[in-house]
Amino acid sequence: MPTDLPEPLDVIAVGAHPDDVEIAVGGTLARLVKQGYRVGIVDLTDGEPTPLSPGPEVRLEEAKTAAEILGVHVRETLDLPNRRLFDTFEARVALAKLFRRYRPKIVLGIADKTPMASPDHWQAMQITDAGVFYSRLCKWDESFDNLPVHRIEKQIWYPLGFSTLEIPTGSGQFVVDISDTIELKLEAVRAYKTQFPPAKQRVFRLVESHARLLGTSTGFEAGELFIVATTLGVQDLVKTVCG
Repeated sequence: MPTDLPEPLDVIAVGAHPDDVEIAVGGTLARLVKQGYRVGIVDLTDGEPTPLSPGPEVRLEEAKTAAEILGVHVRETLDLPNRRLFDTFEARVALAKLFRRYRPKIVLGIADKTPMASPDHWQAMQITDAGVFYSRLCKWDESFDNLPVHRIEKQIWYPLGFSTLEIPTGSGQFVVDISDTIELKLEAVRAYKTQFPPAKQRVFRLVESHARLLGTSTGFEAGELFIVATTLGVQDLVKTVCG
């Protein structure tokens, strides 16, 4: 069994491509870091090729810059194929190995299909769901490089389909206050200069207006929506509801 495991993370956010996580939950990750939690990002692919990027080296450098802006502690990129991402056994194991290595308490993953956007997102959801399950399975050491079994406490989904008003269903929804980190979120998205040139400025208007709407609906300046995969229990009703 490996003895050189890194310090555990509290939260890992999984995306199909570099920029998925920043667009959907960058504000929350930055807030978690400010609150003292250890946070990581896993991109299932390097997101290449794309029309305006000269290659994966540039895209990965943009991802590194975005991670530094948010302050996250770890960013890993799996060697799975962009545009051809599928929910396979190999993909599930590759992600589960990272869960076993970094031992997060919570995993954030894409919530549903994203109409008019990459089908990789839907595949990423299924890979993440399976990775969370595979992480805790014993008697399977040979498939996981003998990494220790790890049980993730909670799985939470985040919507990425901003081109639809339909919200994916789950066991409950909540909005995280990102009033103090909305600018960091937008700055992290802007780090992807090859993906969001001046001709795509509408993306920033969409991302910001979506966050402002969610925040306003809950009394914050800006917010990000999450959907719990399993029933979320409450022990202090007043503190949970009123903050």
